[in-house]
Amino acid sequence: MADRVTVIGWDGSPLTEAARSALSAATLVAGAGHHLALPEIPPAAERVRLGSLGLAARRIAAHRGSAVVLADGDPGFFGVVRTLRAPEHGLEVEVVPAVSSVAAAFARAGMPWDDAQVVVAQRRTLRRAVNVCRAHPKVAVLTSPGAGPAELALLLDGVHRTFVICEELGTEREQVTVLTSDKAADHTWRDPNVVIVIGGAGTAATSTAEPGWLLGTPAAPAPVRGWARPEPGTGEGESALLRAAQLARLGPRTGDLVWDIGTGSGALAVDAASFGAAVIAVDADPRACERATAAARQRGVQLQVVGGRAPHVLESLPEPDVVRIGGGGAPVVAACADRRPERIVAHAATRDDAEAIGRALTERGYAVECELLQSVGLDPRSWAEQGRSVVFLLAAERPLNR
Repeated sequence: MADRVTVIGWDGSPLTEAARSALSAATLVAGAGHHLALPEIPPAAERVRLGSLGLAARRIAAHRGSAVVLADGDPGFFGVVRTLRAPEHGLEVEVVPAVSSVAAAFARAGMPWDDAQVVVAQRRTLRRAVNVCRAHPKVAVLTSPGAGPAELALLLDGVHRTFVICEELGTEREQVTVLTSDKAADHTWRDPNVVIVIGGAGTAATSTAEPGWLLGTPAAPAPVRGWARPEPGTGEGESALLRAAQLARLGPRTGDLVWDIGTGSGALAVDAASFGAAVIAVDADPRACERATAAARQRGVQLQVVGGRAPHVLESLPEPDVVRIGGGGAPVVAACADRRPERIVAHAATRDDAEAIGRALTERGYAVECELLQSVGLDPRSWAEQGRSVVFLLAAERPLNR
């Protein structure tokens, strides 16, 4: 095992005395190509170019002597420290931090970032990173080859954002470019880069001068507490209790993309967005689309509203993680199930309709549960009945291996 492992963050500024001291004693130095070219590296030291962090960690663990790992920015912030500290390697590390690339990017843009979401975009996480950009008005994206500004822009198709692209921060080739997301796919961008993604209906809510207190959240709280609240003017099958049950079974979360088909008032779509999910609300009625847009603006959340009739309008939408179907019956349910989301919820007014929906789901390999929900509203002053709702709730889950 290495006698000593020092992780040095590098942000382009001159190395600190502690960093130079660790490098001068190193018998093994690991880093990217531009790190290994630094003049402070001892000529006799073994040089390991970082590719797979796991392989590099095993090589460092087997080394006898003093090892140094160089990394861009703060190595403890989405960096190599987590890999090196994994129990299987048994390494104790000393960290010499630097300014993180995210902090540097926002500094170049002259913007605060305590209200920003920070995500890592790799090939396997790119879609979820894009969903965060759909759902939040300020996001910093740490990119990687194959999951960079162009790929972000292509997957954000139809969603307007402003990109602040910071290439090779801290180097002589550093460059900051500001452009709209529809133009980002037309360029070739140098790695490494950080993309600040800005825009959407919630921007005004996060631009307040009031200081925040929790990283990644706007200073101003949501206008109202709670979710699945009673909404005036909602349509059939949109009772607050039904929406609460649907949301509980969908479990929308940050990084998800939710389809809300037949959004109606937009109440469920807005609730799902308040949990941090990206939401596409679909309705054939232009007035419903207007109501959903207004509801999102009032709650200060991001919502993409698409006008059109399902199932045809669904063909051009990006892949969903969970789907709520507010109308259209078995044909719409079947079209959604063919896109293989993890979970689908739907409801029906009659047993025949419920059986048709359940059959469409089970034929496509989903595990289905059905419940008859009945609720009675009472006036607490007289305990007189105010309204009654009876509906079949169907919740379907795709098996993990399918």
